[in-house]
Amino acid sequence: MTILRHGDRSQDVRVLQQRLNQVGAGLYVDGHFGAATEVAVRNYQAKIGLVSDGIAGPKTLAALAGADCACLLRHSTLATAAARLGVELAAILAVNEVESLGSGFLDNGKPKILYERHIMYRQLTQPRHPDDDVVALKAHADELAATQPHLVNPRAGGYVGGTAEHQRLANAKLIDETCALESASWGGFQIMGFHAVRLGYASVQEFATRMATDENEQFEAFVRFLEAEPALLKALRAKKWATFAKGYNGPDYQRNLYDTKLQRAYERHAVGCPIPEAA
Repeated sequence: MTILRHGDRSQDVRVLQQRLNQVGAGLYVDGHFGAATEVAVRNYQAKIGLVSDGIAGPKTLAALAGADCACLLRHSTLATAAARLGVELAAILAVNEVESLGSGFLDNGKPKILYERHIMYRQLTQPRHPDDDVVALKAHADELAATQPHLVNPRAGGYVGGTAEHQRLANAKLIDETCALESASWGGFQIMGFHAVRLGYASVQEFATRMATDENEQFEAFVRFLEAEPALLKALRAKKWATFAKGYNGPDYQRNLYDTKLQRAYERHAVGCPIPEAA
């Protein structure tokens, strides 16, 4: 996956500059991704509605090559979310850059998912009606764990990645559609299906359908998740990156330097980004 950003020097940057010039950038083609190239990237992204972050990633490069951008995350979506959440736009841009999966969809057009067999086991044991027998539910889950451990298991694992995760999900839906949909994380921000109703969706089925629509719907789920987690939203508003990263990624966030990456991305995006007035 090619990602070009400020400071890069390569033949790929030369190609980027040439393509930007084809849409009117007027750059000197030297293979150096300097300030002028970054401005040109931002201007192009703003012109076609993509997230204006100055980074030439797969989406921007594909757009320059003539690809359809209809399903991609829009800059206006992020700006609206920033105002709705009371968070600096630069902070939202930083979170999108660091915490998203880059693209919310696979090459075949299906949303990115990760099926969690241990969540499936848990969801199958949860009573949903007053007359549900908890003991019987657990016994059924244990039986499935013994016969289909790749789909139902008290332990996490069994990941295959990519399009194959959809096959795992399809097989799990044959056991219980609702539990299966609840047991996958969806889209660019990996929102778990079991959050669906809590986040205001009528059902996990509606949630899954909307996650398959476009990246803007996926980002809407992320915004709803922040609204449902006051401590997480408070940390983001205060730009307490370690607190936010720990709350969103778990205790292992330091291993991947999520907090450091968020701070650095914020500092870069903060240059020229408007700061909302205090309420």
